[in-house]
Amino acid sequence: MRAQGKAAPQAALINKLNPIIKGWCNYNRTVVSKEIFGELDMYLWEITERWAKRRHPNKTKRWVYQKYWKAEGSQQWNFMDAKGAKLTRHSETEIVRHVKVKGTASPMGGNLVYWSKRLRKSPNISTRVLKLMGSQKGKCGHCGRLFIDGDKWEVDHILPKSLGGKDRYDNLQLLHDYCHHQKTRIDGSQSSRTRKRDRETEEPDEVKVSRPVLKTNRAGDSLV
Repeated sequence: MRAQGKAAPQAALINKLNPIIKGWCNYNRTVVSKEIFGELDMYLWEITERWAKRRHPNKTKRWVYQKYWKAEGSQQWNFMDAKGAKLTRHSETEIVRHVKVKGTASPMGGNLVYWSKRLRKSPNISTRVLKLMGSQKGKCGHCGRLFIDGDKWEVDHILPKSLGGKDRYDNLQLLHDYCHHQKTRIDGSQSSRTRKRDRETEEPDEVKVSRPVLKTNRAGDSLV
């Protein structure tokens, strides 16, 4: 751990490491084994133990362990602060294996339900997107069509944040990217400057279109 990490309080260290651990595990959970995750947990134990002992060089091991590690459920040694902030373990991540496509199935075959369910099992989708996709039964919150492999999606605030909407699940929905663009044009989340710019981009400049072009001869006299 870097010097600033050694001086940081336990909660700050946990908040710093957890997103890194979760992101790495989610990205690699299709290509690693439980043994690898277990080895990484052991390595994490060693570096957090060194971190704790270095902060309290004059305290006993028992005192250090009681201060920084706590039992929770069946797990006896959790790097956890007094308020319950806990360091994520690599081994808590579920291993997901790639599932082969059934037979000669193809997205062009029309079985969109199959491809939508397959998409929701993809290991490379974030937890938030998976939760929204599950609550929406795999359908876009705007057009109602199923999400399938190859689609692009965006998380949308039902009530825009610019209008007071909160960043909570009950105010979030998953939309196709093009559906999201359509929605933001009419729900007040686009700034007036952006809407004005869009209109100027889409509407031809009538003055420039109707303006006549004057032809001149070599003497500079107008020919029109």
